[in-house]
Amino acid sequence: IIPFSSDRKYSGAVFDGETFIIGAPEFVLKSSFEKYAQMVNEEANKGYRVLCLASTKQDLVKGKLSRPPKPIAFILIEDQIRPEASETIRYFRESGVEVKVISGDNPVTVSEVAKRVGIASAENYISLDGLTDDEVYDAALKYTVFGRVKPNQKQIIVRSLKNHKKTVAMTGDGVNDILAMKESDCSVAMASGSDAAKNVAHLVLLDSNFANMPKVVLEGRRV
Repeated sequence: IIPFSSDRKYSGAVFDGETFIIGAPEFVLKSSFEKYAQMVNEEANKGYRVLCLASTKQDLVKGKLSRPPKPIAFILIEDQIRPEASETIRYFRESGVEVKVISGDNPVTVSEVAKRVGIASAENYISLDGLTDDEVYDAALKYTVFGRVKPNQKQIIVRSLKNHKKTVAMTGDGVNDILAMKESDCSVAMASGSDAAKNVAHLVLLDSNFANMPKVVLEGRRV
């Protein structure tokens, strides 16, 4: 079994000499991705997260592919937006809080979902794949939606915002969010997330519901 990695963007398993891989199409298919790029982008523009299932006879060396595998299927996943999400985002927008979305997914997909929720400037997106640390640092203020983000890049984004005199709250639920959460002024974890994320967070939402954040802000203002 090849576990999922935020660097590789795919996971895999070997059965009787044949390797099956599932993950982000451009990372799974490598150089052969161009054949399917238009189809993938069309679905991403509809807000679908697109995964590719592929197979190969070659052995994975340290979890890496030496040549493109053969695609078997493309899988479309649609994020279910919670009913209260739009109201929560509207509250932050009216309160002068700038919301940014940091994700490991395709930035086109993330942007479309962010538009549905009502995040301002959600159409302003960028992929951080292949960018240098300095380029990521400079992009932090220019964009709203960040896709294909690695854990250390999340930390760089938070650091850049803080260095530009922003007070930053970071929400996360996984191990790959920890660097950014520790860098932020206020870190918020979900109770349903990993123990590691909860242990470093300033605040844990016990019902894992982001809609409670306005109440937290009001409590802080009252204090």
